[in-house]
Formats: sequence, C-alpha cells, structure tokens
Amino acid sequence: METQRDLDMILPLGFSRCRLSVAVPNGAPYTGLQWLQGKKIATSYPNSLQDFLSKNNLQADIHEISGSVEIAPNIGLADAICDLVSSGNTLFMNNLEEKEVVLKSEAWLVASKNRSREADELLAQLVFRLKSVLAARNNKYLLMNAPTEALEDLIRILPGMKSPTVMPLAEPGWNSVHTVISEDRFWEIIDQLKAHGAQGILIIPIEK
Repeated sequence: METQRDLDMILPLGFSRCRLSVAVPNGAPYTGLQWLQGKKIATSYPNSLQDFLSKNNLQADIHEISGSVEIAPNIGLADAICDLVSSGNTLFMNNLEEKEVVLKSEAWLVASKNRSREADELLAQLVFRLKSVLAARNNKYLLMNAPTEALEDLIRILPGMKSPTVMPLAEPGWNSVHTVISEDRFWEIIDQLKAHGAQGILIIPIEK
C-alpha cells in the first residue's frame, strides 16, 4: 500500500501483526480526527498517511522521517506521528498516546500480477506447503483410551477432521481413539471426554 504496487494478495501468514496508527503527545487536547487538520505529522509512511487523510477530508503537513519517528513531537518537529504499533511500549516510553488506526497489517505472501505460468506453478506449491505448516500450528493430534460402551458418545464430542481412528486395546472393552483437533477446542471438550470415561488423554504437536 505504501509503495502503491498492484500485487496479488495470496495468503496471510499469521505473524508480524501490527497496525499503522496516528499518535499524539499525552495531554494534547485531541478531540477527534478534525484535530489533525493543519497539523504537522511525522511518519515513514507518507503515502498511506496521505490516503487516510484524504479519505477523511483532512489536510496536514506530512514530514517524512526514516526511523525514530516517535521522537519527533518531543523535539518540536511534529504535532503527531503516524507509525507502526505492536505492543505500544515505544509510544508509552515517548509519552505518546495512540488515537487513530490507519490500517492493520500482518505478514502476507504476495505475488506479481505479471508472473509466468512456471512461476504460478511454483507459487501453488509454495502456498500448499505454507498452508500445511500454518494448519499444523493450530491443530494437535489427540490420543485417548476409551471404554467401548462410551465410544459413540465420545466420537460425537470430538470435533475431528474426519471420523476418528478407533483401535482395540489388549485389554477387552477398551479402545485407543486417535483424531486431529484444534488446540483451543480441546480445552472446551476435555471435561466432557473425561466425564464419558476417556483416560490417558494425550495431545501431540503436528509438524505438517
């Protein structure tokens, strides 16, 4: 967006999440977007900031700075800044307060619109591999021992990818149940699994 390149947005990667935000000094009489009218704003992202201002019918004096944007108000160079914010610690240490979010961002896989057929085939392979790794991060392999009489109830509880694998154990009347679930769902259902007789519950990471 900043370099105004027309790219195909292929796949969000789920990391490096941040936001481009406008921040002002603590104690500034900020009452809303109109406060920015005619102000001096320091940023490393002048095009993104200008788009934001234009959409809100605002005019401001944009000062483009490379690095250490957050010190601009303290040295009298600007009334406000527009910079990337993640935890907000840098703003806090520089006595700044986040006021407006210009856009939210995260790492993406992007591609040129003019790519060749060969590049498209390679891109498809890359997307498949990235999706496999991303899916593995959010899913876990679940194993548990289950009494035969409770199998139907336990299988109904499990939010698996497909039907779980059920294998008889050496001890009559017991089975080993295997499935894949998202980690956050596991904490929702563990008490239900235990209440229906599941034992020896294991959660194992998946690499791919």
